[in-house]
Amino acid sequence: MTVHTYRILMNGVTGRMGYRQHLLRSILAIRDDGGIPLADGSSIQVEPVLVGRNGGKLATMAAQHGIADWSTDLDTLLAEDAAQIYFDAQVTGERKKAILKAIAAGKHIYTEKPIGSTVAEGEELVQAAEAAGVVNGVVHDKLYLPGLLKLKRLIDSGFFGRILSVRGEFGYWVFEGDWQTAQRPSWNYRAEDGGGMVLDMFCHWNYLLENLFGPVRAVMAKAVTHIPERWDEHGRKYEATADDAAYAIFELEGDVIAQINSSWAVRVDRKELVEFQVDGTHGSAVAGLWGCRIQSRARTPMPVWNPDLPTTEDFRGQWEDMPDNQEFGNGFRAQWERFLLDVHHGRRHPYDLAAGVRGLALVDAGLASSREGRRVELSTGVSS
Repeated sequence: MTVHTYRILMNGVTGRMGYRQHLLRSILAIRDDGGIPLADGSSIQVEPVLVGRNGGKLATMAAQHGIADWSTDLDTLLAEDAAQIYFDAQVTGERKKAILKAIAAGKHIYTEKPIGSTVAEGEELVQAAEAAGVVNGVVHDKLYLPGLLKLKRLIDSGFFGRILSVRGEFGYWVFEGDWQTAQRPSWNYRAEDGGGMVLDMFCHWNYLLENLFGPVRAVMAKAVTHIPERWDEHGRKYEATADDAAYAIFELEGDVIAQINSSWAVRVDRKELVEFQVDGTHGSAVAGLWGCRIQSRARTPMPVWNPDLPTTEDFRGQWEDMPDNQEFGNGFRAQWERFLLDVHHGRRHPYDLAAGVRGLALVDAGLASSREGRRVELSTGVSS
């Protein structure tokens, strides 16, 4: 049986997301499961090469997981003809220059988001990739998660009728770092290091809204820094210069209104860390990353507003759980497999750098809306 091996330079996998989701649960899982089978009986296999600045961590990680190669010298690795793919999970501020080097070396590109700090940076990457003719992709992991796959199934089946609105709640309490260790890195709360809720999460919200309900045409947003001081990984107090929460209304094509609250200063009172309620003329759904509950038009109760009496109805009990009806895998791995297949067959990946630019355009619009206190329209021609 023919095996097509792809050598992947993985930069930034000593970080939490790069290690857990991209290396451990995606690339190493693909490798250890024997690769990706192809229709002609052959298969795709992966050969990761770890790249980063901390040689000690890279060496330890490589030894632990049976990875043959690692290096702190990205330029030398990019000069190898044998390496076909470059993956980037570095901090945002380091991403553009590394990706441009990889494109210049003729590597296919797969990257975490945001793909840059500004729309101009993203457009530069798009133009470089198009000129080089390399396949490129941006992580859109949430589209592959069970709850949202079930939601997509509902949309495609016509369950909702005409979709009216989407309401999303995302977030949890990130500890300040003084008496309780913070569960996110300190750079997330420094704007000068590429941190901020809008920059981080509006890229996610753009691809979710765009692919499930329609492109965003306008936004009204308020970005705030609720916790002005935090403590870093070494116990040192620092000023939080980035927004840690954002409250936004998105106007979508087709007159759908989406409202999404995003906060790292909120305590969770819902089944999952993120949930989206979708209301339509014929039915509603509440989808998280794993579950999806529905209420059809015919099963909709008739509540009566009476503030003089306690509510006796169990509203949450009036919803039904959607069945799985399929086996769901890790969302990060699922997109990696699709990207590798697109590279192998020489075809465009649907979630490309241009999609990443549209995410950055929404970031810019959201920040402008918050700063100027107004509704901001988005151009319909941003890398579409």
